[in-house]
Formats: sequence, structure tokens, C-alpha cells
Amino acid sequence: MSKYLVVFAQAHLEFRVPELESVAQLYNFQISFSDNPDERDPGRPYMIVGLDEEEHARLLAKRCILVKSIYEFYGKGANYEELHICNRSKRTLWERFIPETSFRFFVTSYNHKIPQRRQKEVVESFAYMGFMGKIDMKNPEITLGCFEEYETRNRATRERHEGDGDFLQVYFGRLIEEGSARSLIQLFDVKKRSYFGNTSMEAEISLLMANQTLASPGKLIYDPFMGTGSMAYPVAHFGAQVMGSDIDGRQMRGKGSTPGIFRAASQYGVSSRIVDICTFDVTNNPWRCGELFDAIVTDPPYGVRAGAKRLGRKKELDTSRLALYHEHCTNPRVGDSPYIPPTKPYELSNLAIFAETWGRLVFFLPTVTDEYEEVDIYTMLCEGMEVIANSLQDFGSWGRRLVTIRKVTSEKYPIPDFSSPKTEDEERHVPAHRHFREKYFQGFRKDGEGE
Repeated sequence: MSKYLVVFAQAHLEFRVPELESVAQLYNFQISFSDNPDERDPGRPYMIVGLDEEEHARLLAKRCILVKSIYEFYGKGANYEELHICNRSKRTLWERFIPETSFRFFVTSYNHKIPQRRQKEVVESFAYMGFMGKIDMKNPEITLGCFEEYETRNRATRERHEGDGDFLQVYFGRLIEEGSARSLIQLFDVKKRSYFGNTSMEAEISLLMANQTLASPGKLIYDPFMGTGSMAYPVAHFGAQVMGSDIDGRQMRGKGSTPGIFRAASQYGVSSRIVDICTFDVTNNPWRCGELFDAIVTDPPYGVRAGAKRLGRKKELDTSRLALYHEHCTNPRVGDSPYIPPTKPYELSNLAIFAETWGRLVFFLPTVTDEYEEVDIYTMLCEGMEVIANSLQDFGSWGRRLVTIRKVTSEKYPIPDFSSPKTEDEERHVPAHRHFREKYFQGFRKDGEGE
């Protein structure tokens, strides 16, 4: 494989590798990562990956939300002497540009401001490459980039040029493609959306989730907690058809003759890809088992901004009130308001929505940081499913994990029965997402704290 240098946007560090892998799978090509943990570290702003073709790098740059640009990799080093040795060894990659190719050369850094004087010195140190073409700073045929990576100082301030030259690593390469997918963050900005609510997912995260579903033309993707439709719009933008449902139809409809979700979808030019929206309790859903959807993508309610509800009463009616209820349903009075069925809260860990997909399930799971263990995710799996990505968005004492699960078998399994007695191990281990709402409003205090 040829090597390419990926330059990342500084956001959602743990989501980087899963997104690269998902987009590679979407377009059916292989991507490899270094065996060296330091070089694969998602917390660093640069990463070297292996790809078979230059076109694969272009596809990644055009689809990945977290990619700023991708370069053909020419060299790296702990200092410029090492970099130049590496670059000279890769002469076969760049010697074809020597004769007549116009070019631009720039030097930049991460966590630092390089003085112009030294930028000029760095550029001149590459004189041995011997490019004879015209220097063109506006429309060059090739762009050569040099990237210095400096250590993060944990928010400590530094003087403008303090520590200049004391970088961890320097990279060099030829620009293949600027990342164009990041512009979608502004396009889907919630504040600019014609219809949204207080639980609408931010644009960047919804786009990352859409990439995890492998959304593309010809696929049918379902959101069982659609709300105001934040996941539907980017999924539809990438060409997939979307179905959505929610226990509260008012969230999807909003106010007006046209449902809010369709109004917002029209704003993005994707209303024709919203197949339909339905109102029902997902824990008693009408879907047939039979791999109806290519993927399920959702942000399940965990009760902080909006409660997790299912049909049912917190307290059952006595005999006399139950008789009145049946009488009203059989003989409604003229002018009565539409009947709104009662709901009761349910525990997020008791949700099973896996049976209707043959592809991927992508969802957020809130967890208490100090209580989380890797096994927590596996307690939620149905048989025949495997976790392929588990990325944390960290908020300090708690976080939410973007979990991607893939179906790995065609064998049919019954829907899990969470009402059955738990095993001794399950009783002993309490997942960090169980009773999350209560823990959130208690400030994540441990037993005995604050008394």
C-alpha cells in the first residue's frame, strides 16, 4: 500500500479512526494503520495510513467529516535532518514533478506559530528537490506541505514563538485533496434549521453518525426515536431513504399544516427521501422481523432533556375508572379531544431494537465515567451482533459513547426478553448507563457522598 498523511480537524478525537474505517468500507477499499501505537494515536493531529490508490484518499477527504486534508506521504522525522533523509529516499514519488510543474510550498504547525523567517529557512532546506517549474501561490499544479507537531500544553499559555523548533515530529507530503465534507457542518447547523427542538442533535455529531451507518443511495435507514429529525437529514443528504418514528408524534409534526420534519427536509432538498414518519411505542413496534432496514441510527432518550417513555400507566386504573375508559373508547362524545394514551418511563438498558436490521446499528449510550467498563456495551448485545466501534464524547463526570454494532449472522434469533430473571453475574454488575437519569440529577454522587 502507498502511504498517505491525514490532517485532522481538532474535534472528536476518538471518532477519527472509526470514521475512516466506515468510509473505506462504504466505498469498498482497504485502509491500513501503523502497528506503532504512537502513530495510530487518534489524539494526534496527523496520522499516516495505507491506501492502494490515490483515488481512495480523495474519497476519504470528500466524505469524512473530521478530515481537513490528505497528502501523499514523502517523509517524517524528529528533526529536519531525519525528514530530508526520508524524503530523499522517496525521490521516485516526486521526481516526475521536477521539470515543468508549477508548485506552492508552505510550512505550518500544530500548537505553535512559526516565525516567517524560519518558514523561509525550512522552504529553502528543500532546495535539493530541484523543482524547475513556476512558483504559483494561487493556482499551483501541486502543493507541498510541511507540518510541525508541537506538544499540547494543557491550556497553558505560551509566548508567540516560544519553543520554536522543539517539535515532536515533522511531516512532509504532496496535497491530494482538501477535505470538503466539513462544510456540511455549516449547512446542517441547527440554528439555521427551519424546524428544530430542544433535543436536536448538533450537526457535526449527526454527520458522524450518518457516516457510521454507511448511508448511500439505495439504502433504507430507520430512526426509532426521530424527534425533530436531526439524524434523518444528513443520512438523506448522502442518498439514503429514511423512515422515522417516535412515541410522541408532536415532536415530529411540530406546528403547521406540513410536518416540521418535512419542512426541514425541504430546506436541505431531501424531502423526497423521507419515506414516512410514524407514531408508535418502539417497545411494541409494528415492524416485522426480516431485515427490513440497512441500518438503524438513533439517539435514544435517557431522560435528561426528554424522558424515555413507553405506553402504559404508572398506576393501573381501578375497576370503576377502567369501565369508564372502555365506555369512552366505544362511544366517544362529539367534540371530544383526540385520545392521548398514557405513558410511563422505562429504563434505557431494557431497549431492544436490533431485530429489524441486517446491517449496522448506530446509537449513543450515556455512561458515568467512573463506573464505565468495557463489558457494559456487551450486556446490550443480541446474539449474532458484534461491536465494531465505541467512541467517547467526554463531558467530564459523564460521557456519551457512539456505539456501532454490526450483524454478523443470517441466523434468526428471538427478541430478547428483558423481563426474565437476571443471572448472578448480571445482578452483580451494574452497567454505567443503568439509571443514568437519576445519577445525572444527583450529580453522579457515590453512595454516602453529600450526606
